[in-house]
Formats: sequence, C-alpha cells, structure tokens
Amino acid sequence: MTKNLLSRARAKLEREVLEIEHRTDLTDQQKVDKIIVIFSVGCGAIAVQPIPFADIFILTPLQAYMGQRLAAIRGLKLSEQQATDLIKQLMGVVGMGLVAQQLGIAAAKILFPIFGGVATVPVVFGLTYAIGNVMDKYIVAKVAGRTMTPDEIKKAWKDAKKSGEAEGKRRQEEIRRNADQG
Repeated sequence: MTKNLLSRARAKLEREVLEIEHRTDLTDQQKVDKIIVIFSVGCGAIAVQPIPFADIFILTPLQAYMGQRLAAIRGLKLSEQQATDLIKQLMGVVGMGLVAQQLGIAAAKILFPIFGGVATVPVVFGLTYAIGNVMDKYIVAKVAGRTMTPDEIKKAWKDAKKSGEAEGKRRQEEIRRNADQG
C-alpha cells in the first residue's frame, strides 16, 4: 500500500511539476499559473513552521527552482544559479521592502512562535506568488529579446504581491493542511 501511494505521489509530482512543460492538455499560461500556486502553497506551508530565519535558507532555493520550472515552460534554459541570480536582480529593483518583510516574519516567529508562523502564511504565499509572476514576466520578455525596465518590474511586483496576498488569505486553510501533512 505504501509503495502504491509513493508511486502515485511520484507520478503526480512528475506530471504537475517536474515535467509540466511537456504537457499538452494545458496552455503555457495555465502551466505557469499552476507552478506559481504549487510553489506558493509549499512556501506558505513551510512558513508555518516556528523556526525564525530558516525560511530564507529553504524558501529561496524553492523559489529559484520555481524560476527554473517557469523558464522551462517558456522555453528558456535556466540553471539554479541563474534563477537565484534572477531573484536577486529582481529583488534589487524591488528594494528594501522585501528585507523588511523577511525581518518582520522572523520577528513574528520569535515573539509569537505558534501564531507568528500561521500569520505569515498569506505573506509568504503572496511573496512567492509575486516572485513567480515577476520572474515569468521577466522570462517572457527575455525570450522575446527584451529587458524589463525597473519601473516595469516594480509595477509587476506591486500588482502581483497584492493579488498574491489576497490569494494567500483565500488559500490559508489549504496551506495549513499541507503544513500538517508535511
């Protein structure tokens, strides 16, 4: 029974994440949206854990891998290091607000170990959602031979972060269930 469960889980992981770019039943935009939500839910679930500052060491590699998956969908080869560099470049444009947000998440977990983790779910979901959406826009522009301007990146970030936090609040219960299962 366990072997069957693991086999089904592996097949789902391959279909939904590892090989999503090869699916023909979804448009590229549907694939991108699916990847962004999957990684946002995962990062939100990790944020529930009451470990201050560990998030950045776990979330950033996951977000970089999300960037690799987005690039694969859009037909661009991107290594993990290139995806990490892309996150750094985009965040450099977005500015210190992101650093302040990470410090706020850590402080909440220190001051309120249980509640702090739960309260960060929509924030981390929204952050990952915004990173994914901005990375996708950047990748689409790059594939088209264009570079996004800092103003375009800031606007994309602002729009994606707002909708990501709203989506994170809406999915809060789903994220908590995933945290409990992991």
